[in-house]
Amino acid sequence: MDLVNVVENISLSLCGISTLLWISIGTLSRTKGGELLAQRAIMILCSTSAIFLFLLHYLGGELWESRNAARPLAVVAIVVAITASLNIKGKDVQGETNPHEIMKMRREDK
Repeated sequence: MDLVNVVENISLSLCGISTLLWISIGTLSRTKGGELLAQRAIMILCSTSAIFLFLLHYLGGELWESRNAARPLAVVAIVVAITASLNIKGKDVQGETNPHEIMKMRREDK
């Protein structure tokens, strides 16, 4: 195997693992420690895969038979790494009242 194939396989594997962790974040965040561990793992995996994707592009490799796919995917991996570091558990992100709070307020009014 040449260097380009190794870099391609590593970058795709890291992206796949971080995607599985991202999907499983609800289960992994049942405890505060688990949530922090999952967030850090996703952040590290995405950052590393972005480095490998940029390297793949500059080595002249192709991703899914496209020379131009590695750089945009690397940018997406960086964005996911940044968002994985955000801790939003227990915070009101939308700024709107959710249905549970509406039912609670109605019960309190009665």
